[in-house]
Amino acid sequence: MSVNGGVGRAHATVLLDRAVEALAIKADGVYVDATFGRGGHSRRILSQLGTGGRLVALDRDPEAITVGAALDDSRFRLMHRAFGEITEALAEAGVSGVDGILFDVGVSSPQIDDGERGFSFRFDAPLDMRMDTTKGETAAEWLARAELREITEVIKNYGEERFAFQIAKKVVAVRLEQPLLTTQQFAALVRAAVRTREPGQDPATRSFQALRIHINQELRQLEIALPQAVDLLKPGGRLVVISFHSLEDRIVKQFMREQSATDNLPKNLPLRADQLPKPKLRRVGKALRPDGAEVTANPRARSAVMRVAEKL
Repeated sequence: MSVNGGVGRAHATVLLDRAVEALAIKADGVYVDATFGRGGHSRRILSQLGTGGRLVALDRDPEAITVGAALDDSRFRLMHRAFGEITEALAEAGVSGVDGILFDVGVSSPQIDDGERGFSFRFDAPLDMRMDTTKGETAAEWLARAELREITEVIKNYGEERFAFQIAKKVVAVRLEQPLLTTQQFAALVRAAVRTREPGQDPATRSFQALRIHINQELRQLEIALPQAVDLLKPGGRLVVISFHSLEDRIVKQFMREQSATDNLPKNLPLRADQLPKPKLRRVGKALRPDGAEVTANPRARSAVMRVAEKL
């Protein structure tokens, strides 16, 4: 996720130095940037690769693919794919085992700051929210057909919003009168339904997050991508994941813990030590967060958490 401190500032990639350092780049290695964005991590990885190295990058946003087309390097290939399709993408690229995979998950600043994408209530725009604008259902289309229970569950589970039912009920009532087509319509509806909110936070924040996560199946993509990544890594290869909110980080933390554990079996099973299943990963260091200087330069980076593991 490339973030910046506000509209108009230069984009800065979160945890750029530490993420690429965590990959432990080998000059002739093969790496995957599973979330190209605007190419910050990819450019840094390429700068550390030798002539025999290779980098495959993925992104499902057509605008990211357009930006990446300017990166002319024979060692580099950019593919229009969601990271949940990482196995198929690498097979298509003719790559089997890799030395490192980086995930920088969540929405990017260019997506937020382009009002027409519908990710932000700061702009009045079509309520779209798709990361891949070439396919799938928009947020407006989903809100027009989803049942009360489904809307409630999405806003409650993905937005951790305690007024989810009240918001869903209002959506169902309002859409009988007029379709919900714009970000401002939806934001106004949420503000009318949410009675109290933390100081400094817009009442619509949690609901916008929830809709975006659901429309793009962000958590599901992460859940299916992580096991694929472990299978694709060579022994000694590094898995680096940067996440931006607690729901994502919980998935990553739990996955790495389970894959590095040796004691997941029921107790008292009659097994010798050499019969126990071997862990697939070794966790490397503790969870890392941006330092104060980076957060000052990029306020959106404040919630970033990076976790690293190595294939055994």
